[in-house]
Amino acid sequence: MATTGIESWAVDLKDIGAIYPFQGTEGLFVLAAVVLWLGWHFVQIRAENDEYDGIISRHGDDASINKALEGD
Repeated sequence: MATTGIESWAVDLKDIGAIYPFQGTEGLFVLAAVVLWLGWHFVQIRAENDEYDGIISRHGDDASINKALEGD
């Protein structure tokens, strides 16, 4: 059952033409993926730092937290 109209793949593919959609835009898609990936990391780091700062402000400053963790 062939849905592409190609009977045999044992031919030179340049004679067939495009075999998948958006051919030639791979570089653009990779660039977009890298930009989105880096953007997600920046947003995630900012959110985690805000959460950490909120915890610090609720439980005291760095010195009192370190003293509590050391157990002195």
